Amino acid sequence: MAALILPTLLIVSPRSRTHHSHSQSKVGPNLRIPFPTTFQHQHRGRRFLPLASAYPLSFSFHPHPPLDFSLIGRPPASPLVGMGEDDKYAKEMDVAVRVVQMACSLCQRVQDGLLQRNHDQIKSKDDDSPVTAADWGVQATVSWVLSECFGSQSISIVAEEDDQTLSSKDSTALLEYVVSIVNSCLVEAPKYGLRGPEKELGTEEVLEAIRKCNSPGGPKGKFWVLDPVDGTLGFVRGDQYAIALALVEDGEVVLGALGCPNYPMKKEWLNYHQRYYRLMSKLSPPLPGSWHKGCVIFARKGSGQAWMQPLVHDFGQLDQQNFARVIGVSSISDPACATFCEPVEKANSSHSFTAGLAHSVGVRKQPLRVYSMVKYAAIARGDAEIFMKFARAGYKEKIWDHAAGVVIIQEAGGVVTDAGGRPLDFSKGIYLEGLDRGIIACSGALLHEKIIQAVDASWDSSNL
Repeated sequence: MAALILPTLLIVSPRSRTHHSHSQSKVGPNLRIPFPTTFQHQHRGRRFLPLASAYPLSFSFHPHPPLDFSLIGRPPASPLVGMGEDDKYAKEMDVAVRVVQMACSLCQRVQDGLLQRNHDQIKSKDDDSPVTAADWGVQATVSWVLSECFGSQSISIVAEEDDQTLSSKDSTALLEYVVSIVNSCLVEAPKYGLRGPEKELGTEEVLEAIRKCNSPGGPKGKFWVLDPVDGTLGFVRGDQYAIALALVEDGEVVLGALGCPNYPMKKEWLNYHQRYYRLMSKLSPPLPGSWHKGCVIFARKGSGQAWMQPLVHDFGQLDQQNFARVIGVSSISDPACATFCEPVEKANSSHSFTAGLAHSVGVRKQPLRVYSMVKYAAIARGDAEIFMKFARAGYKEKIWDHAAGVVIIQEAGGVVTDAGGRPLDFSKGIYLEGLDRGIIACSGALLHEKIIQAVDASWDSSNL
């Protein structure tokens, strides 16, 4: 199948409110935007990030039908597999899984729009990391659902994004698009066993939902930790990314849910860029209803189990009792047979140091470089055995990049600590303060101890 590689950069005049493919509808306050349509937006002080994307030469455009909020209701919710209704955090775990499922659906549609229409302009934040409408859309959706389920006054959320860009007078088109995808997601809430709004959310309601995620965290009380799109660079490139939601109480992560929409069920496909996976799927489509990629993985502290279920987007209705299955870490303890993961990006981690460590303990396989917290999912599911991250000087790890993944690996039977062997500390605010050199996650204690020893032996020459 022929594919065209087009590295381009389309600059949109600030006077032009929108640019969208195959649709020239005038943007107005009452316009319903088709869900897959994505906008090109320029904002003062932000830079466009060019993206070379591969896409088929032909594609079709399917506008989203008008939203019907008269059908909103809430089907009876059932507790998660392995949890009774009276178990502590049963409701929180149940809601977390359902809302992450919703968020996965939103992200899949936005990502499909980016890839199919070659929309290769992505906003860059002040730290040069990319951000998309999906980041704000997921944050608003999760914030609204959690507030509805647990009370807007009592809910506390730490999340990555703020509303500063969306509130700018130059961001009208981008904001309207975000409002549209949030409402398009919330109207499907009953499919996930959740109650949606009685009518469409307005602009201020969406902004307020994003704004609400401003908790500073800390050592006392209960707060949610959200990374709306972890691995945004992977997301815009059509590769791996994750939606990560965790609950922290008194400084400890008590539950986590990790949505991985592009995670292939055959682990061999993790070694390939998702564009090849999409190409092969077109050449040999999976059977209808087959679970070939995408999952939500979740765990509750102290349960001794982690669970995985397919995406509702693929199966039509959330039925955790039928679909969820237990997962566990690999039993491999010989470094020569182990696979280790590391970040794709080199900006905030040292590939050379981790490669040296892996070699020194006897790892011989090539590293599995994966975007986002999918690395945590790979270890929890037994597809890899080691994850190491050693940040470059000056970089501080944020709690939303690790909270959900840590509890999932631990309950699946693995070990996660800093390089000094101490548990990660989620009680110091939005950063993992006091982190000793780096983060090490392993499928078992034996591998973990070997890595710790190798770090101690090599650190003085690391230049980190």
